[in-house]
Order: sequence, then structure tokens, then C-alpha cells
Amino acid sequence: MTRITLRDGDWPDPPASPEAAPFVEAAREGRFLLRRCTACGKAHWYPRALCPFCLGETAWEEASGNGTIYSFTVLTREDPVRTVAYVTLAEGPTMLTSLVECDAQALAIGQPVRLVFARSRNGTPVPCFRPADPSASPRS
Repeated sequence: MTRITLRDGDWPDPPASPEAAPFVEAAREGRFLLRRCTACGKAHWYPRALCPFCLGETAWEEASGNGTIYSFTVLTREDPVRTVAYVTLAEGPTMLTSLVECDAQALAIGQPVRLVFARSRNGTPVPCFRPADPSASPRS
């Protein structure tokens, strides 16, 4: 088996863009922002200026940082092992992210998770999630 080396916390730098600047600035302050359509009212992820549902204009809003695991996979060929997941946010959208600070064997679909920011190589905050209550085991 081939092992792929990934240093803990060595996340790739997200591409810089003027459209993402408010998100990055808020993340540096520990706040998580989403975009919500001013026409249809739906929140979405990945943040973009036009609504992916109706092409209406969108506005930034602060999100709770709470979600549940929709699906996940454990990348055992990476060193250290990494868990990638789809997390459904409390505000509605589902986002692709990484699960951190957790035991992959104790994870379960529907498990509550909470936002944490990892740092990329240049220090840009990267949204990740960890179990909402690390001491609770969903497979009791």
C-alpha cells in the first residue's frame, strides 16, 4: 500500500479572490460567514455573489457553525489518516470539509459537529469540523 504524507495542519492555501475577502477576514476573527439570497432566501455554500438557485443577489450573514455529518470517508492512505465529510449546516447548505480532532471509528452519520478553523500554509483559516461533544460516543 502506498502512503501519502500529509503533515498535520498543512492545508493548501485557498485561492485569493476579492469575492472571498469578507469570508477570510471574518474567519481570521473566528466568525463563519455564509451567503443568503435576498430574493429566494436560501443560504448556500460555496459563497458566491449570485444565488445558485435563482440567480438573485446574495448577502453575507454570520452562520452558527453547527452542523451534522451527512456522509464521510476515512482516507487511510494519508499519513496521518484524514477524514473528509459532507456536513449539513444548521442553516441548510451541505459543504465538503474535513473532520478533525476526532476518532474516525467513533463517527456516525447524523452526528452533530461544530466548526473549527485550521490554518493553511500561509495562515488563511480553513473551515473544518469536529464532533460537537468529543466525549460522547454515537455508537454506544
